[in-house]
Amino acid sequence: MSSTETKNETATEEIAAEIKGKLIPIYIMGHKYEVPETLTIMKAMEYAGYKFIRGCGCRDGKCGACSTVYRKPGDYHIYNALACQTQVEPEMYLTQIPFYPANRAIYNYEELTPVPEEIFKLYPELFRCVACNACTKICPKDIPVMDVVSYLKQGNITKAAELSFDCIQCGLCASRCMGELPQYHIFQLARRIYGGKIAPKAKHLAEAVIVIKDGKYDEMLHELMNTDEKELRKIYEERELEPEITGEDWRPKDRKFLLEVES
Repeated sequence: MSSTETKNETATEEIAAEIKGKLIPIYIMGHKYEVPETLTIMKAMEYAGYKFIRGCGCRDGKCGACSTVYRKPGDYHIYNALACQTQVEPEMYLTQIPFYPANRAIYNYEELTPVPEEIFKLYPELFRCVACNACTKICPKDIPVMDVVSYLKQGNITKAAELSFDCIQCGLCASRCMGELPQYHIFQLARRIYGGKIAPKAKHLAEAVIVIKDGKYDEMLHELMNTDEKELRKIYEERELEPEITGEDWRPKDRKFLLEVES
């Protein structure tokens, strides 16, 4: 979101169609704008004329690309949020930090072993944590960041991976860390080690890989790749959908490409 351009002075037709509510003043990158009170920060920026070149991502609170820091009038606190999920407030003063510069260790994953010492060696700053808990307070996904750091210091990679599972790599934790830890990079390494070298291997996944390598889906994929857009849309729109209310044993009528796995 740092790479934005104020090219359009009015909202696009798509955004304008969604606008409701009175106009309120907000400050974006130090400039004052009047925007509808019902918009998210992201849509308010577009309404103000910003064109997103990068940093807008999923627009659904999952990718972590739209980290936002803001203040409220008369309030000394620094607030943080995701721009796609947060509604604007009158007189809010905000800026965007889609990427926070935090050191990331370089390693060969294949050579890593599933022991805590691997993380300690790559990220010795882990032990600079002063337990201030600022990282947890700023996390937009409510991850107990300081607890994850504590588990890693104890050598519990499994627990750290489980607690940090919802991390979206926004980097806000690193921006507030007194110990200058790149928590989100450390947690990603922990999850990779856990997922690939500690967690039990899923039998059905191994079976699926074998089926793929055997070419079960080659003909179908080749056919789809050579189908024109109009026909692809028709296939997509007419596809069989899983009912809203159904049991775990539901299966589609066409099971030609369904990998049946014994329970």
